[in-house]
Amino acid sequence: MFKHYENIIIITPILSDDQAKETAKEYENYIMQKKGKIIHQEHWGLKKFAYPIQKKQSGCYHLFEFLFNSDSVSNFELKLRQDERVLRFLTVKLNKYGIEYAERRRKKFLKKDE
Repeated sequence: MFKHYENIIIITPILSDDQAKETAKEYENYIMQKKGKIIHQEHWGLKKFAYPIQKKQSGCYHLFEFLFNSDSVSNFELKLRQDERVLRFLTVKLNKYGIEYAERRRKKFLKKDE
C-alpha cells in the first residue's frame, strides 16, 4: 500500500550547489529503485539557519513529495541518517489536508516558474 509522504533534506553547505543537487538526485534514484513514485520536488538552495546545526550556519534545502511503501520509509530514513552530507531531514506522512495543501503549493510553484 503506497502512502503519500513529504520529505525535506538539509544538505551540508560545504558542498557546491551542483554537488547538493547530485546528492538529492541519489535519493530520488533510491526512491525510484524501491518502486516509489516522485510526485514533485523542489531545490530551495542555500538558506541561513536560525541556530547552528553541527557548527554550520546554513544548509542547502531540498523537498521531495512522493508515494512510497510504508515499510520502505524506515530504510529510506536510515540511509539519510547514515549519510554524512545530510545535516537534518524530516519525513511526514500527509493526510488528505496535507495532500490538498501540497497540490496548492505545487500550482503556485509552477506558476512562479513560468
